Amino acid sequence: MVNTILTPDRQALAAEHDAQPVIHHAPEGLSDRFALGFTKLLRFTVDTFFAKRYGHRAIVLETVAAVPGMVGAMFTHLTSLRAMKDDEGWIRTLMEEAENERMHLMTFIEIAKPTLFERLVILMAQWIFLVLFSILYLVSSRTAHRVVGYFEEEAVISYTLYLQEIDEGRSPNVPAPAIAKHYWKMAGDATLRDVVLLVRADEAHHRDVNHGFASKLGGKPFDPGKTAPYPAHADDIRLQA
Repeated sequence: MVNTILTPDRQALAAEHDAQPVIHHAPEGLSDRFALGFTKLLRFTVDTFFAKRYGHRAIVLETVAAVPGMVGAMFTHLTSLRAMKDDEGWIRTLMEEAENERMHLMTFIEIAKPTLFERLVILMAQWIFLVLFSILYLVSSRTAHRVVGYFEEEAVISYTLYLQEIDEGRSPNVPAPAIAKHYWKMAGDATLRDVVLLVRADEAHHRDVNHGFASKLGGKPFDPGKTAPYPAHADDIRLQA
């Protein structure tokens, strides 16, 4: 059964296919071009298999999105131990990113109610991406972070157009799940639209952080002051019964 809350119409699908990011890191060199090409290939694959089933797409992509932060944190941690030098706060930042993306997944699970098929796809997609991204991070951490930056550019597009879906009445603006209200410290009457706004802000923050990390690894300056603001999150993410 198609989830009507997370299923865009043909107009939205066409708009997303043609959309370009408002904030975009212009590729410089082979590393950046590879990262952008890899991102576009994954987007084409996702659009081909999941474009008309937004529930599937949101859940699968948020599962994949939670992998890079954990992989990056693990390898940065090991590097810091071997080199016996400070990580400059990267480990905590990447761990927070992974946790944040996982909470996106937990939120959309409450909305989309994944089927057995979705869970199998999640299992397969996560393992494949985990292996590929781990190899990429070992070969070139700069490229890996640039990939995530481009991923998040695409995510901002998707959530911007999803907001348009809600605002124009093509997707119902249902109440926000309890887990989302707790995690983002939302009001009791918060709706799905409020959730999407916060998720989009999270993705914009991750976009800027990862592009910044990639630039720094490439020997270029990274100004944290230009990073998109991060919404407030609960200190204790556990939802009490």
